[in-house]
Amino acid sequence: MLKDGERIDQLYSQNVQIIQSTDVFSFSLDAVLLANFSRVGGRDRQVVDLCAGNGAVGLFLTGKTNASITMIEIQPRLADMAQRSIELNYLTEQVKVINADLKDSFEYLKKDSVDVVTVNPPYFVNYDDSQKNPNPHLAIARHELATNLETVVKTSSGLLKMNAKFFCVFRPDRLTDLLVTMRTNRIEPKRIQFVRSREGDNANMVLVEGIKDGKLNGVKVIEDIIVYDGDHYSKTVKKMLYGEQ
Repeated sequence: MLKDGERIDQLYSQNVQIIQSTDVFSFSLDAVLLANFSRVGGRDRQVVDLCAGNGAVGLFLTGKTNASITMIEIQPRLADMAQRSIELNYLTEQVKVINADLKDSFEYLKKDSVDVVTVNPPYFVNYDDSQKNPNPHLAIARHELATNLETVVKTSSGLLKMNAKFFCVFRPDRLTDLLVTMRTNRIEPKRIQFVRSREGDNANMVLVEGIKDGKLNGVKVIEDIIVYDGDHYSKTVKKMLYGEQ
């Protein structure tokens, strides 16, 4: 099951195990936050997780829904890790991974057919002078080398049914880019939540929900998530990671 350099980590709150590798990719708190923020209900039948990495978000969502979950990941090594994690958790009936460029999603999924799209996209614009991680797996995950925000949001919009939901975790310094790109592609922002390391810190992550072809305006900015209380995780984050304490 495991290959060189890999380990198995567990999200105890969801009783889900994930195959990880510091040499290739390891999910971080942003994946947990996105899965927690995403509202997936009993009526949802088809969920798609774009930029799936090693499958963390899609697998974490299985605790919230019985919907079919399709994960799309461009990097073969990460898609393979995701597939083995699906098998490790006995979720092959519910979850599948497609190793493909997300812009080719419509070769595998019908347009206007999806109830929920989640995405943890690359955060950083690929400027010529951008300092990138020398590890190509991490560089692709963090910088817009293999895709960009416009392609991510346009693809999401094409997949979603009318009034279906879009959930994204992103960086606050590019929030304007995200909101403008969403509206341009018929996804109306509806809910925003900022994440701060500690009380009084500037936000270092932002979670955004949008509705395809939703009514204009009406966005709600909900209570911030504070990650740390002193030197320890806050009660909110502990619950996401470990369940009820």
